[in-house]
Amino acid sequence: MADHNSLIASKLTMQLNCLASLVDVLDDELTAIASRRGDGLKDIAKQKLSFLSKIQTLDKELSTLLNSNDAKSDEVDELIISVRSQLETCKKKNDINAHAAHQAQLSVKQLKDILIGAPTSMTYDQGGSVVHGSNTLVHNLKA
Repeated sequence: MADHNSLIASKLTMQLNCLASLVDVLDDELTAIASRRGDGLKDIAKQKLSFLSKIQTLDKELSTLLNSNDAKSDEVDELIISVRSQLETCKKKNDINAHAAHQAQLSVKQLKDILIGAPTSMTYDQGGSVVHGSNTLVHNLKA
């Protein structure tokens, strides 16, 4: 069973390394989103998918190994805790990146609306009809 536990520990260590690399990729993704470098995001997405695929494959292998493991090991238990912690870090960073991407998308939409002359405000008149506020910045622009 010592060989079995060492195989599990080895797979968990590989999974930890993949998760650590994923954390680095998520940091790069946030930097790319913040600096609005869209071209770098395609490569980052490919890297994320590659690491996620490796992590899922290792997870399936580990599930089989752990289910057939009769002898418990402190080293394995500690590695499992580390993997779960690193996974939680990845989830939080991914949520932050998703929020940052959404905010960037909103600001681009607002800029586009300003440039094409979309109404900046909508209100209702006494009859309940929609009244659009005028966008004097765009309407008075002579370019």
